[in-house]
Amino acid sequence: MLVAIPPALAFGQTAMTAAPHPYVGLWVTDDGHVRHELLPNNRYDEARGRRESAYRGRYEVTGTRIEYRDDTGFTADGDFVDENTLHHAGMILRRQR
Repeated sequence: MLVAIPPALAFGQTAMTAAPHPYVGLWVTDDGHVRHELLPNNRYDEARGRRESAYRGRYEVTGTRIEYRDDTGFTADGDFVDENTLHHAGMILRRQR
């Protein structure tokens, strides 16, 4: 028997509603060039320079670890070192409030 997994559940999702994590919001490099918006529905939208929505996809947070999978299938990860600092791909992003 084959079971199809709906696309919305394919990357780290379950049919149960996950508890919200504390990292939803906008994360920006100090020079403002890279901006990650972590949305509450486990989607993200990344801007680079003047290029809005340069990358979009899903993300999953486990503890202080974040894993990204963009809509083309590319993957990346990062670590929240405190409530306002994200280390990702050699960059440091800070929470914008």
